[in-house]
Amino acid sequence: MNIWGMIIGGAAGFAIGGPIGALLGVAAGHYAEAKLKGPRDPFEAKKIAFTVAIIALSAKMAKADGIITRSEINAFRQKVHIPSEDLKRVGQFWDLARQTPDGYQSYAKQIVGLFGNRAVILEQLLELLFFIAKADGKISSPEWEYLSSVSTIFGFDENEFHRMADIYGSGEGAAHVILGVAPDADLIEIKKAWRELVRKNHPDKLISQGLPDEFLEAATERLHLINAAYKSMIKHK
Repeated sequence: MNIWGMIIGGAAGFAIGGPIGALLGVAAGHYAEAKLKGPRDPFEAKKIAFTVAIIALSAKMAKADGIITRSEINAFRQKVHIPSEDLKRVGQFWDLARQTPDGYQSYAKQIVGLFGNRAVILEQLLELLFFIAKADGKISSPEWEYLSSVSTIFGFDENEFHRMADIYGSGEGAAHVILGVAPDADLIEIKKAWRELVRKNHPDKLISQGLPDEFLEAATERLHLINAAYKSMIKHK
């Protein structure tokens, strides 16, 4: 069973607990054929928790914006691999997440408890939220407030949020912003920053920390962004 089958069926709900586990339980009750039978591997449960968190947080963001469209779930599909046979059910799960009484803060806090403050994998999650927020053409004021609040819960400070907003919000983040160096940084500083970012953001590294395989494409695109920023800066040195 792939990760979507486990989520749709409510798998790992008891193992994970908290609002994420409760949402999985709601899914299990929603589908008559579902069975609450969680995976034995805690690492697998962690992957499921990450996936449920991004669905729940994106669904709650759409609700906070006050404008409910299908563009958000369509944007999610652009970044995450979902087999065609699971598309309808994943969309239904997204709708269930939007309607749950648990606030987005509870989902954000639980995922921090699983991965830790300021974890690189949480920035990956925020990048996906930025992409989904832009799905209808622009990020609204309520969405900006929502993204800032989630970022704070994740442990990122105001400067880090503004950096992510420049990179992922507008899609026009300067190369030095992406690498986290000064515009006039020398070659040694640039190479050091680039190597560290590649080490932390390599898809294999993120997958070893609990990023599901279904998010591999999004992680790979991020690595390409880092490499492009590096090439842009060194060509002028």
